[in-house]
Amino acid sequence: MNRRERLRRCYYCQELDRPAVYSRANYPPDDPTYDALRAYLGEHAEQKQIWGGLRPADAPPVEHRVEPISDEWQRRITVLHTPKGDLTAARRESLTGQPGLDEDWFVSSRQDAEAYLSLPDPVFSDEVDSFFAADRRVGETGITQVGLGMNPAGFVVNDVCGSESFAMLSVTDRDILHELCRRRMEVLLGRVRYLLGKGVGPYFGILGQEFLTPPLHGPRDFKEFNVCYDRPIFDLVHEAGGRVHVHCHGSIRRVFDGFLQAGADVLHPFEAPPCGDITPAEAKERARGRICLEGNIQIADMYETSPRDVRRQTETLIEACFDDRRGLIVSPTASPYIRGAGEECLPRYRAMVEAVRRPAP
Repeated sequence: MNRRERLRRCYYCQELDRPAVYSRANYPPDDPTYDALRAYLGEHAEQKQIWGGLRPADAPPVEHRVEPISDEWQRRITVLHTPKGDLTAARRESLTGQPGLDEDWFVSSRQDAEAYLSLPDPVFSDEVDSFFAADRRVGETGITQVGLGMNPAGFVVNDVCGSESFAMLSVTDRDILHELCRRRMEVLLGRVRYLLGKGVGPYFGILGQEFLTPPLHGPRDFKEFNVCYDRPIFDLVHEAGGRVHVHCHGSIRRVFDGFLQAGADVLHPFEAPPCGDITPAEAKERARGRICLEGNIQIADMYETSPRDVRRQTETLIEACFDDRRGLIVSPTASPYIRGAGEECLPRYRAMVEAVRRPAP
């Protein structure tokens, strides 16, 4: 069974010769310490080529200005022009290569939301040849997955409101949040219809559900804002014979059934305590035959524990989640992320991959 066929069987919950093994590949940019890890995974792990399905054809109506904060930080102000007035967002940016931080979002009131809703729908590129070129490049080593970005609710939280304003508006102006989510759902439905019509697929990926998981939001909000607006998108993919990968960190135990109701086919990373609240055994029992589990070796362990411990974790994960010989992709919970530490984490990645490919007798 080659790597492409193995991943296909994972996404369709079919019987496997062994679990797949994979790592997200958003390496620290311009960091040669990860060259050996990249080469090793390219040769020995299942590959996913992520192709951007939401590729803008024109620039949004925005202006930017920069304000200095210190020798290490600056603030980027973005002004979004709408037919009903300007909206402003701000992000703190590092001048030394550190992660940035969003400080203010476009929408914090009903009036802001109505202004945002007055914007025309975004225009996406019609170019799809690069998808087929990417799929030819990945060949028998894996699959090409269409990245749809944030799901409707995740987009509204991450790009429009921020978590605090979304939570407040869910109490004071719940209807306007539904309008924002419905608008984004229609945008994504239109895009997926176009891509499917061009033969793009069958694997699609989406994320953002984690913004509406406990403790900030409970099962009711997860169902109303995630399940209700995700399900039509997932149904459209399924009607074409495709599959949907969902990326969601955090505490998902209380909302796990929502992923089943929405129709998710692959779920990453189903985190155990203390980072999440669901064990691999419980996740498998609830997902059995319906969702392929992808995970769940904590990314910090790829830097902070021993290769022997990573191998033990991998073997324990396989024991808990692969008794039916289907529905498991062993993977860290995130991409390699510590700049300059590629050679340090390489032995741990080797241990994970070897535990999958060459199990202990």
